[in-house]
Amino acid sequence: MMEFRHLLYDYLVSVGLSDTTAKYLNMIALSIALLIVVFIIDYIIRKVLVNAFNAFAFRSKSNFDNILVKNKVPRNIAHIIPLLIAIEFIPFIFSDFDYLENIIEKGSKVFGIILTLWIVRSVLKTIKDYLKTVDRFKDKPIDSYIQVFMIFAWVIGIFSSFAIISGISFWKFVTTLGAASAVIILVFKDTIMGFVASIQVSINDMVRIGDWITFEKYGADGDVIEINLSTVKVQNFDKTITTIPTYALISDSFKNWRGMESSGGRRIKRAVILKATSIQYLTDEHIGKLKDIQLISSYLDTKQKEVNTFNQDENADKSVLINGRNLTNLGVFRKYLQLYVENHSAVNKDMTIMVRQLEPTAQGLPLEIYCFSSDKRWVNYEYIMSDIFDHAIAAVPYFDLEVFENNFYINA
Repeated sequence: MMEFRHLLYDYLVSVGLSDTTAKYLNMIALSIALLIVVFIIDYIIRKVLVNAFNAFAFRSKSNFDNILVKNKVPRNIAHIIPLLIAIEFIPFIFSDFDYLENIIEKGSKVFGIILTLWIVRSVLKTIKDYLKTVDRFKDKPIDSYIQVFMIFAWVIGIFSSFAIISGISFWKFVTTLGAASAVIILVFKDTIMGFVASIQVSINDMVRIGDWITFEKYGADGDVIEINLSTVKVQNFDKTITTIPTYALISDSFKNWRGMESSGGRRIKRAVILKATSIQYLTDEHIGKLKDIQLISSYLDTKQKEVNTFNQDENADKSVLINGRNLTNLGVFRKYLQLYVENHSAVNKDMTIMVRQLEPTAQGLPLEIYCFSSDKRWVNYEYIMSDIFDHAIAAVPYFDLEVFENNFYINA
């Protein structure tokens, strides 16, 4: 081997070239020869390995190997053997140049670390892409965990590279960074906070990919499309993208609509505001007219008999309407809306259905309808709610009630 290494050198010296020139030409020739051999070996191994993986992936039922090929894992692995051959022959080629040998050898080892990181990245990306095809992992923040592993891999790779370049052992190099740990923590503060937040979000199942969330602080109102180490991406309903820091999910308040989407209905909670001055007791004549409304006719018969019996037993002086018990147009209207909503085909009958009075305000008396639509899709939900309130508002005059309207600006 020693004779072969100096074969060209001996020939150049014999033809009259100086010793230094012969050494440089000999080194250059051996370097070119090594590069050619390494490229040939790399090409052959790459072809064999890639074709073998493609053939295996074609016969395999799992798509994991297909994703391996797509992310160039076999291609990256194929570079390992040529690199090891190059590192092995560096002392042989640069034996006459100790300083250059040291630089080239360290550079090759650093490149080996970079190649390892490429392979690790390809494998992790393959795992990420594969898990996203598995139903039980589709809504999990896989990107966050992959990024954490890559950060650790890069940190170890960078430390190893510095240790090789400086000639200090890896562990000794790491221990010397202890004094600088505060600076490192400060630099990677957001990454560390994001990592902790990702774990808490995943463990507590706070957000999944595909969830509809509302985050007023960041102007987000839409579906979560990506969760990674530092950010959560939300596609709003106007198709814009809002980026939220991951740690904000545990430090701030936001609304997740998943519970509604997985329940039996979507809540309708809206009020009709009535003028307080339009509320009045009902006379027998008014009650007779309201009995023409089929939905409450039997209710009015029952309540009228009950009220009349009570007033007779109490000898109530009905020449003044306030005496004794009375029905009011507001109470009858409230009962009508209750029956109307209960009989509405688009309302979930197994969930809460309620028509209630809210506290009177300066604008009037709110009469709130509280129920759940069976159809949770946004467009259909809005249609159902509008349909209910179209009817409710149109029914108000039949009960001699009035809807409040602020005429101040109109008259002005």
